[in-house]
Amino acid sequence: MRKGAERVNTSIDVDDQIQTVLLKYSDMVIRIAFQNLKSMADAEDIAQEVFLKLITTHPDFENPTHEKAWIIRVTVNLCKDFLKSSWFKKRAALNENIPMHDENTEVLDAVLRLPVKFRNVIYLHYYEDMTIAQIANILQKKENTVSSWLHRARKLLKESLTGGFDDE
Repeated sequence: MRKGAERVNTSIDVDDQIQTVLLKYSDMVIRIAFQNLKSMADAEDIAQEVFLKLITTHPDFENPTHEKAWIIRVTVNLCKDFLKSSWFKKRAALNENIPMHDENTEVLDAVLRLPVKFRNVIYLHYYEDMTIAQIANILQKKENTVSSWLHRARKLLKESLTGGFDDE
């Protein structure tokens, strides 16, 4: 009887850990998936897959930074796989004019028009406050490549937005 009680307690602890991770990272995962896929429904599907993978694989994280990097990496990889899938290539998207964010839609539209690699770099740098070295590690690219992508993305955004940036 005591062993069964211990299992319940362990199960509750695992459920608490999962709940904590979900609350901590769910918004970030959906934002990364949305900016990659440009569809809230697809972004939510990817988020489900990310957390399902986390629950089923039970990776051992060295620290919270490693956990966050793993979640971002899995999200980006699942988005790439989704965009390469034959189902995605053969579907017709619905034209929905529903605003998805409270943010400035002109800026959001400009960011969503960027190539995926630039969108990821912009998002991770400005929304997740990551350094170029951290982004390079997560995306498995060289720091110089990430720096170039960030520079090019800023340049494209500056050209597409009227008025440019205040700090440049």
